[in-house]
Amino acid sequence: MHRPPSLVKTATAVLLSAVLVGACVTKAHGATVLHHGHNQVAPMGTSVPIPEFPPSTVGSGFDGLESRVKQATSNAADAGADMSIVILDRHTGQMVSNGNGTSFPIASVAKLYIADDLLLQVAKGQIQLSPADRNAFDVMLRSSDDGAAEDFWNRSGGDDIISRVSSRYGLTGTSAPYNGRWFNTLSTADDLVRYYDKLLTGSGGLPAEQADVIINDLSQSTPTGIDGYPQRFGIPDGLSDETVAVKQGWMCCWDGGNWMHMSTGVIGADHRYVMVIGSLQPTDDSTARNTLTQAVKTMFPGGRI
Repeated sequence: MHRPPSLVKTATAVLLSAVLVGACVTKAHGATVLHHGHNQVAPMGTSVPIPEFPPSTVGSGFDGLESRVKQATSNAADAGADMSIVILDRHTGQMVSNGNGTSFPIASVAKLYIADDLLLQVAKGQIQLSPADRNAFDVMLRSSDDGAAEDFWNRSGGDDIISRVSSRYGLTGTSAPYNGRWFNTLSTADDLVRYYDKLLTGSGGLPAEQADVIINDLSQSTPTGIDGYPQRFGIPDGLSDETVAVKQGWMCCWDGGNWMHMSTGVIGADHRYVMVIGSLQPTDDSTARNTLTQAVKTMFPGGRI
């Protein structure tokens, strides 16, 4: 959601690093290739076995992507924006990044961590969600409701949420907010890619049934947030011919008047791709949203991967 000005004072570029911890990593033509299989999540309400992707470099939609990522980053810089980009092909294990690597406040994308922690408590039988709670949960993810996030944050221990999720998923660049406000949670683009990947495989500890709840809500992301802010920037409008499940984030005015926008999520009906893209730009909100969307279109001019 659109938050009041953050108090974070450090001057940082919006991030990106392409390292997933715990996998065997090699470099091929400048891209990071991870040699491990990945699973898909079956649609909500089904019991279809989760197939495993074998390591492969066949059939990737990443041909020529590195040069287009560089072009998108350069175009954004010409417009005064610092851009961060990470894209993972969960089928082949290939990851492409523009190489930024700094922790930064992730605004409403932190709602993913709040949701994950809450659903694990439900799965363990530690809490129950009332019908009103469940409705608020869905609106928090689909329409980025800050009020619901604030309520769940306070009920679940605030900063402790981030510590628990970071530990389960191995998110080494993620930390609790300096001032206890959930929207100032610090994370990195590679941590967010890692989070999505492990959410889908189940290796982050959240049961598949609960992971499906999150993905289902993200697949129903509304055109605008509950406060009326446009939510289609970046991945949804840039990949108009793809099936997407996204969590968006935005915040003004960070680090001296910049708009911060993030577009994160899972792409493809089979959840094959994960993308995290963010930008910092000292301009108006509409221009900043368009900068992010144009970067996605530059990387994937056909509207799909």
